[in-house]
Amino acid sequence: MSTKEFGTDKKSEINLTYLSIGSNIGDRIKNLSKSRLEIKKKIGNIIYESKIYETEPWGFKKQDFFLNQVIFVKTFFNPERLLKNCKKIESDMGRKVSGKWKERIIDVDILYFNNSIVEKSDLLIPHKFLHERKFILKPLNDIAPNFLHPKILKTTSNLLNECIDNSAVNVI
Repeated sequence: MSTKEFGTDKKSEINLTYLSIGSNIGDRIKNLSKSRLEIKKKIGNIIYESKIYETEPWGFKKQDFFLNQVIFVKTFFNPERLLKNCKKIESDMGRKVSGKWKERIIDVDILYFNNSIVEKSDLLIPHKFLHERKFILKPLNDIAPNFLHPKILKTTSNLLNECIDNSAVNVI
């Protein structure tokens, strides 16, 4: 894979990122599949994919259940460009801004970026609520049980075991 194929002419180092994808509008399986294709085109190579889980909505309960998955991706992008491309995928797939934690055709969130900690007004890595959400921790545990959260300094497996979120999260 060349850096040129992802929209930059500069040589860059390969970065490793975990992304969470989720959908609760329309054909949720198709939406996840399409988002993975778009991630391959616009972000980088998908190395690992978790199982797909049907999950109870988090935050705003009066909506349809989500399908969620976590993927591990190699990319040449920095965190800011990665975020921009995630938002572009959401927009291109028809996501409308409907409020925090509300329904969406697709949601693409950055969970981790290498072992970096990024704290900007529009970008927080690791994801701010990662350790509180079973719908992220269960699929993340499928592919990265020993990954160490760079701020909390606990593995995914430990975070999942300690998580007090009682929401329904079931493999499909």
